[in-house]
Amino acid sequence: MQVIKHGSGLPAGRHGAIVAVAAMAALLGACATPVRETPRQVAAVQSVHAVAESDDLPLKLIAAEYALQRGDLATAAKGYAEASALSADASIAEQATRLALASSQWQLAGEILQRWQQLDPQAVGILQARAWIALAENDVETAHAVLAELAARGGADRWRPIAQALIAARDKQVAAGLLARLATPQRLGDNDQDWVAMSQLAFKLDDKALSERLSVESVKRFNSSDALAWSAQLALDRKDKTLARQRFAEALKRDPDSLRLRTGYAALLAESGDNAAAARTLAIGKQSDVIYGARAAYLARSDDKAQMALLYREIEADKGPRGGKRIYLLGQLAELLKKNLAAIDWYRQMPEGDERWFAAGMRMVVLSDKNGEPTLAASKLGELRLAAVPASGESVDLSLLEAELLLAKGNKEAALGTYSRALSLDPDEPRLLYARAMLSIEMENLAAGEEDLRKVLASDPDSADALNALGYTLADRTDRLSEAVELIEKAIKIKPDEAAIIDSYGWAQYRLGNLEEALKLLRQAYAKQPDSEVAAHLGEVLWVSGDRDEARQIWEQGRKKDADNKVLIETIKRLAS
Repeated sequence: MQVIKHGSGLPAGRHGAIVAVAAMAALLGACATPVRETPRQVAAVQSVHAVAESDDLPLKLIAAEYALQRGDLATAAKGYAEASALSADASIAEQATRLALASSQWQLAGEILQRWQQLDPQAVGILQARAWIALAENDVETAHAVLAELAARGGADRWRPIAQALIAARDKQVAAGLLARLATPQRLGDNDQDWVAMSQLAFKLDDKALSERLSVESVKRFNSSDALAWSAQLALDRKDKTLARQRFAEALKRDPDSLRLRTGYAALLAESGDNAAAARTLAIGKQSDVIYGARAAYLARSDDKAQMALLYREIEADKGPRGGKRIYLLGQLAELLKKNLAAIDWYRQMPEGDERWFAAGMRMVVLSDKNGEPTLAASKLGELRLAAVPASGESVDLSLLEAELLLAKGNKEAALGTYSRALSLDPDEPRLLYARAMLSIEMENLAAGEEDLRKVLASDPDSADALNALGYTLADRTDRLSEAVELIEKAIKIKPDEAAIIDSYGWAQYRLGNLEEALKLLRQAYAKQPDSEVAAHLGEVLWVSGDRDEARQIWEQGRKKDADNKVLIETIKRLAS
């Protein structure tokens, strides 16, 4: 059961009260100029003055509404309760009851409920409220009797108020027990959606056995798409992906146009590692920008360039509205297909008011620079600079991009200057500090790098990246090993599964001479992230430990990933040349 909240208005039936207040205000305004009063007017005024404030319905309603808007449900409930005693409007009594229930004022709820029943004895909400109160007072049998009466009333939506009352119960086990007694085959009848809904309710009440029984029976009786889809979800909860896939496939045969089924089945296929099949599932049926985007994401994960090219042509040929989302997706697909000029052209078409305009502009800068058009890249970068608010997230993104382009050309000093200029506007910006720190360390200025990383940690002591970067630097470049280990251990507590941090920890153990521990940690890091730098570290520990054949194998794998990695090249040259 939900509290009915109103905006500036009042529940149905109370508009007359507001009109009365407004009319009174207008009357007072009109009486600003003294006039001779007739005896009848004097009597009328005296009768208004004789009305006690406690009996003024409009004022009580307004005060209760203000309490509700403040979020003070208890006061609002009491206000509406007092108003309901003065009004024959059942909606006021209903609102008072619901607010009393929502604020757990059970005695008040029971008292107001009698007024509501007096005014509107056939209201479905009365039975629901009685059940809610009985559940709160742990009167299980009364709750069952009332909910059974509610179920017996019939109607397409009869299970909704029952579900709301049970969900609201404080004791989920009691509520599940009541559901098991109420949701009988006779009551559920031949409506598959009722069976599925009650199975879902049992699941929410933590009675998975009941949920499963109802689901199995619904599949047996109806074998409908809804029953099959929910059965698939329960199978997933049990980690039975084989049955889940089978049930989703059967459901799709019955309702191939269901977006809910297609997306659910695709997500399951992708989770199982079959991204290509996920994309094929979404390709069936009506398409939209959201579906196109999901298909592109799955194909990108599967690295299926042939299917990606077909999708690109399909979207390009689609005659539907071509908004910012679709244009940006076409640009992304063109990039993935190495069609850089086409990607630039798509990004150039992005409407200025679109939320992706800035991101599209940044991609234009990157692609123009990559295509050997630095003038075009610089021009677009300048345009973006004018559009970005100084010291904003977009401004920081531009500075990082500009520095990245300079670094790609080997211009470290200019990149360092870009970071410093941006930091002069926003001295504590963590991304800029981190980037400048990494570059300073690469340029052998360890003191400057450490200073920037310390600034990041001063504002965010739990920055795992900064803790790891500083810890690794100290372990790799200095003899401050105990300090390095302390920093890395803090980082690993924050991100225990991060491969880069595990690699740093393993390298620190190696520098301390703990070869066995270092080897264990570096193998773990390499299993998670087999990149060239981790390969360099693992290979070195294997080499020093005497396992030189495996070291060479690991290094060779690292070369295949990135033959130009400086750490890998230096390691092999130092040890194996």
